[in-house]
Amino acid sequence: FWGVVLCVAMMSISGLFYIIGGQYLVSKIWKLVPISGYGGGLDAWKFLILPVAIGVVSGIGSSTRWYRTIFLEEVSRDYVRTARAKGLSEVTVLFRHVLRNALIPILTGVVVVIPLLFMGSLLTESFFGIPGLGSYTIDAINAQDFAVVRAMVFIGSVLYIVGLILTDLSYTFVDPRIRFN
Repeated sequence: FWGVVLCVAMMSISGLFYIIGGQYLVSKIWKLVPISGYGGGLDAWKFLILPVAIGVVSGIGSSTRWYRTIFLEEVSRDYVRTARAKGLSEVTVLFRHVLRNALIPILTGVVVVIPLLFMGSLLTESFFGIPGLGSYTIDAINAQDFAVVRAMVFIGSVLYIVGLILTDLSYTFVDPRIRFN
């Protein structure tokens, strides 16, 4: 119960709050990593730890709820009950039967993340001062350089379509019943 409550609370908090709160707490108060900027070479890791950690923490709530729903739905199916009645171990039932059938909606959900990664990098790179496509896009918007903005939209669209194609191809590895004709 408390895990679900924590996940809902984490889903309800804006990603911007995680960024600002993380910068204030980890960088300003604890002084563990720099607040913003970027250094090349071996020093790059200390500039990337906080943005990556914030990206992971801000997505944990919704991801956990999504995976929980998928697995609870699969565990209540008849084939799981049959596998348990045959005397298969719980590990075998969960990994060979439940996980295999739950991977299809999980793979579909992964594709949805691709445009969000690009769009999320807009905020993250802007707040942390990391040079990349996100900050380049923000600079192009501010300078009203519409050719660059169109190019970024095109890149995002291509990434999304490639992700969809790779997801469809990965379905054949996950579920042998799915074949392309």
